[in-house]
Amino acid sequence: MPHTSPMAESGYLKNQFLIAMPTLQDPNFFHSVAYICEHNENGAMAIVINQPVDLTVGELIEQMKHVSPKTPLANSPVFRGGPVDVDRGFVLHPTDQQWEATLPVTDKIALTTSNDIITAMAEGRGPEKSLVALGYAGWGAGQLEEEIRDNAWLNVPANTELLFDTEVDKRWEAAASLLGVDIHQLTGDAGHA
Repeated sequence: MPHTSPMAESGYLKNQFLIAMPTLQDPNFFHSVAYICEHNENGAMAIVINQPVDLTVGELIEQMKHVSPKTPLANSPVFRGGPVDVDRGFVLHPTDQQWEATLPVTDKIALTTSNDIITAMAEGRGPEKSLVALGYAGWGAGQLEEEIRDNAWLNVPANTELLFDTEVDKRWEAAASLLGVDIHQLTGDAGHA
């Protein structure tokens, strides 16, 4: 019997990647990979991890803090995390440091929305790895489950390598390959067992 994530067994997909099917034409999610930070009976919240905007982490820090950033991540892209709250910043990072407003996703990955993490990054004492996004993707109660049943998304347990280390333009294919599939060979006609 294949190993499945405990979250998937519970029916919830926290700490999983959502992989947009090739047939999903919504411009907010076309060829996207989203990391699910929260999923429960009230809905789901995720950060899209492969849609960079025309802004680097260093430029964002300069705009917010009016200082030159000392973070080694200054040249990393800022991502369009989703269509909700696009003026708000979200930082995915390992859990080795604590911040004012942090949601632990797992014992290894957290999501921080407080400004103190950006200040720390500006001063060179932020997380060693991170993904900075503007906005998030959200689904109401049962909405994500319905979209998965309608073959809009695939899901697979997440890993930190794809989240922080895989080249941005390779993340969609790499996430699908975690399932052992070539995403380009799929259609929207997948069946359900």
